Amino acid sequence: MAKNKQNAENNHAHWARFRFSIIGPLLSAPPESGCLKQELTELSKKQWKNPITGDPISFSVSTLERWYYAAKRSQDPIERLRVKRRSDAAHTRALSSELKLAVKNQYREHPGWSYQLHRDNLATIAKQLIPPVPEPSYSTIFRYMKSQGFTKRRVVKQRQTAGAVIATERLESREVRSYEVEHVNALWHLDFHHGSRNILDKDGKWRKPLLLAILDDHSRLICHAQWYLDETAESLVHGFMQALQKRALPRALMSDNGSAMISAEFTQGLERLSILHQPTLPYSPYQNAKQEVFWAQVEGRLMAMLEGESELTLSLLNNATIAWIEFEYHRKVHSEIAATPLDRYLNEKNVGRACPEMLVLKHAFCEEVKRRQRRSDGTLTINGCRFEIPSQYRHLENLTVRYARWDLSSAILIDPHSNSFLTTLYPQDKSKNADSVRRTLVRDNTPQHDTPPTGIAPLLKDLMAQYSATGFPPAYLSTKEKEEM
Repeated sequence: MAKNKQNAENNHAHWARFRFSIIGPLLSAPPESGCLKQELTELSKKQWKNPITGDPISFSVSTLERWYYAAKRSQDPIERLRVKRRSDAAHTRALSSELKLAVKNQYREHPGWSYQLHRDNLATIAKQLIPPVPEPSYSTIFRYMKSQGFTKRRVVKQRQTAGAVIATERLESREVRSYEVEHVNALWHLDFHHGSRNILDKDGKWRKPLLLAILDDHSRLICHAQWYLDETAESLVHGFMQALQKRALPRALMSDNGSAMISAEFTQGLERLSILHQPTLPYSPYQNAKQEVFWAQVEGRLMAMLEGESELTLSLLNNATIAWIEFEYHRKVHSEIAATPLDRYLNEKNVGRACPEMLVLKHAFCEEVKRRQRRSDGTLTINGCRFEIPSQYRHLENLTVRYARWDLSSAILIDPHSNSFLTTLYPQDKSKNADSVRRTLVRDNTPQHDTPPTGIAPLLKDLMAQYSATGFPPAYLSTKEKEEM
């Protein structure tokens, strides 16, 4: 329908130019008074080629006269000679008010229906009205729904949740606009994409890989891309740290609300690196549309070129992806920015920050928890694993610890006041502890051996002196006094 409308507009323009080519000579060389009818009669005897079909055609004197005066009185003759738009063109004449209301209600309940399905159901509704009205045609329903913005939408399963309803109402009431930040590394986009092909792993099983891609908003450069077999926080942190080391620390990051993206390790890591996390609104994937455009290129070009490879492995897929990104995607002119992503990334103003060393990144992407130290053996427990506390920290009752759930080989002890690193904690080795070798505990500023107490404690001495100063006899009877009584 859109193509037909475009063709109709082109035909109107062709007819306007064609009419002006006939009347134009009379405007450039106006006939003398009383000779206009003779000139128009001569033109009516000629045959012309139809501007659309090419068939011969002729026009009456009255038609030519109407064209002449219309063009003469207008400042824009060609526009004036176009086919005049109907006065009721913006109104739907074939639909009654009841059917228009039915269209609106039906679209609200079924936004994913095709136009044909809408028309078929409206035909049934038209028969049930009192009095019945004629069935609307497909073209009538199509034009009316398009004019009202009732376009077919992709329906997401389980959209009857509260968040889905809010997202739908927001999309219907608020306009959607494209956006772009002004500087390189000002905003990154991050998302996982389910690949269209299965791969063969080392266990001989076919698996569905996922592509993690991190994209710079301003330049469209891919900071890092890597295929994984799962969408976990471990895979996300593994890929994101590589992007930071390859490019820089961005100012902000946009992602969806997947479990990996909102995990404690990832969100706390972004906060420690001063990266603003901007999750998209629930059920609103269009906010991360630049990622969706990249996925289309991945499937349309990269995966299409791998169709002939029958034994596709994860390693081969990653090697092919990196090669395609670096030597085609980054060096090909992007239609939206009229430059290659690589050129724009290198030449535009960059607001990124230098990336710290690997150990700092590893310590940043950890979950921070509070634990109480066991006095009996100087240990604490994290996710069922017991870690030993060095003896110099045995006086601390509550400890602040950072760890990653996928790596319990070590944890780090943090000073909660300065937020600085103290030491690395390791799991308890009970076999090694069974050798009976123990280090000597050193007590600062105190004797290393306990001495026996001497005399009465100062407080009790003071209390006894106060009681004696009262002059009262002791408030008890000795055994000897009891016998005399």
